[in-house]
Amino acid sequence: MIYLKTDDEIELLREANLLVGKTLAELAKIIKPGVTTRQLDVLAETFIRDNGAEPTFKGFPNPYGEPFPASICTSVNEQVVHGIPNDIPLKDGDIVSIDCGTKLNGFCGDSCYTFAVGEISEEAQNLLRVTKEALYKGIEQAVVGKRIGDISYAVQNHCESHGYGVVREFVGHGVGHEMHEDPQVPNYGRRGNGVMLKNGLCIAIEPMITMGAKEIYMLPDKWGIITRDRSLAAHFEHTICVRKGQADILSSFDEIEKNIQK
Repeated sequence: MIYLKTDDEIELLREANLLVGKTLAELAKIIKPGVTTRQLDVLAETFIRDNGAEPTFKGFPNPYGEPFPASICTSVNEQVVHGIPNDIPLKDGDIVSIDCGTKLNGFCGDSCYTFAVGEISEEAQNLLRVTKEALYKGIEQAVVGKRIGDISYAVQNHCESHGYGVVREFVGHGVGHEMHEDPQVPNYGRRGNGVMLKNGLCIAIEPMITMGAKEIYMLPDKWGIITRDRSLAAHFEHTICVRKGQADILSSFDEIEKNIQK
């Protein structure tokens, strides 16, 4: 079932999503070689709870019924999504995708940003740039009268034109009272196909893109997903509201990018 949101609900969604951006901005301050993803997780959970919200990822079950053990997903290098924070220090040249979710006043926020750790290669820089560009190309299509496939095609076409792989098994989704609602928003598809976009539809658009082949597999922890060829992967995500003429982006990268370690 697809639920269109009222203006009041959209503002509550905006508050939850802006808190995600602020949380990621706090993490941006300390991301550098030597920091562990577990340290990032502790900081994120503390910040979220101090701001009156709950981390929606913590305890969220996978298909096997096992609860996610942390408040953020930290996916390093070849990890695509759902990386569990650990005590391994980040290294100069790593990239780390941090996916974060909050629940505030009954509504969910969901956003992801891929960070460079220290100095990264030109190839990695290009992957991050193109993946982020693809996110915004998808958002450009998220307007009344278009269809889900228009978003999907825009993301896929941009990334594949640069020779990158587009992950098929994980997709964007509706956002509201629940973190994952209908409809699904794939990062691949055909223009003019899929659900018609209507005013008030709130969705997370989240390109998950690989430097090499698109094939993936699951780690033994039944959470982490990595590229089969061990190529790097990037992941950027915004929660947006479909509007006439131009989508309303409810999450934000502004504070994150102000705080990124130079």
